Amino acid sequence: MSSPQTPAATRPRCVVVVPVKPPAFGKSRLVGLTDEQRRELAEAFALDTVQAALSTTGVEAVLVVTDDFRFAATVSELGCAVMPDGASEDLNATLVQGAAESVRRWPEAVPVALCADLPALRPDELAVVLAEAAELVAAGQSVFVRDRAGVGTTLYAAPADRFEPEFGIDSAARHSGAGAIEVGAGATSVRTDVDDFADLGAALVTGVGPHTSRASERRATPSG
Repeated sequence: MSSPQTPAATRPRCVVVVPVKPPAFGKSRLVGLTDEQRRELAEAFALDTVQAALSTTGVEAVLVVTDDFRFAATVSELGCAVMPDGASEDLNATLVQGAAESVRRWPEAVPVALCADLPALRPDELAVVLAEAAELVAAGQSVFVRDRAGVGTTLYAAPADRFEPEFGIDSAARHSGAGAIEVGAGATSVRTDVDDFADLGAALVTGVGPHTSRASERRATPSG
């Protein structure tokens, strides 16, 4: 017999840690665009991601890790906490330092790493994933969400003293091999990250946030 679910009021809350590269250096696989167009889309993806996370039930705070001072100011105005990225060449190290800062500021919350390229992210779907993740982490487990392609990872959570993300090539297999439990298989918006135009098309079909919608419309509108 399965145990009853923990009441929502007693579940541990989550701090969502979102790493954001300076937008000028992101989304190189969106080929055929100008540097400015890529920068604008990368920033739009990140803004829609953090706004959805901020609106999600069960989220104590959203902590953005970035060295882009202009973007940091923008997300601070939205209500995010911000910290500089002391390991910008190593995403996993960035997330470990973000989780450590999360524990320092919000010691009772569960640190959750979330990719910044989820422009279709829905708060209701993220809330369900976080509730399951928080319960498993409270029981000593680490968890991950597999991306839409099936090989990458969009979300990772673990107890603070064993927070060891494995983002990178074939990260889903590495997380699973390390004993992390897969969650969120049906949470389409949490799985739909954007690396290339096929991904962007899938996100647009799912329904993206306002920043990505505006940036995509501008990209599709001929100039002159």
